[in-house]
Amino acid sequence: MPTRSDAVALLEEWVASEALRKHMYAVEAAVRHYARLMGEDEDLWGLAGLLHDLDWERHPDEHPHIGVARLRELGYPAEVVHAIEAHAYPDRTDVVPESQLDRVLYGCDELSGLVYACCLVRPNGIDDLKPKSVAKKMKDKAFARGVHRDAVQRGIDLIGLPRAEHIQNVIDGLRTVGDVLEVRGVDQAARRRG
Repeated sequence: MPTRSDAVALLEEWVASEALRKHMYAVEAAVRHYARLMGEDEDLWGLAGLLHDLDWERHPDEHPHIGVARLRELGYPAEVVHAIEAHAYPDRTDVVPESQLDRVLYGCDELSGLVYACCLVRPNGIDDLKPKSVAKKMKDKAFARGVHRDAVQRGIDLIGLPRAEHIQNVIDGLRTVGDVLEVRGVDQAARRRG
């Protein structure tokens, strides 16, 4: 099985956008957090989170098909490939999220983007972010317009947890990479000064 180092090298080869890289690291962190909570293989699940948008920048109209084909060529596990295909359901694939990994990746993808956006507008970033604040911003359609609210809700439904609990789990996952994402309170203070 390819390692996380292999996956990071592939990400760096395919993805130039810092914003997209941060999104991919955020989703990886959220999915890994769920793997820990569920007693699953963090490394395996992390690969799906890290590489789920591999081809988005190069081939947006063919996402995720080009990336999935490349991952198959490189010998990535079938579970990872299936989860990446399923995260684009129903808009881009007909691969239904079935496994726990499929549902978790789907449930963490768009919500991670919303949580990240919430961090950027708060003085303390992710440090004291609560699910209630994220839920409030979810209702504001003018906030983080690129986040598809219907996909967030489908993800919550697929995960099967109460909304606040799922949001908290994603926040907790992103906190583990807060420095990488630059969403800690000190990062926010530096951004305001700079």
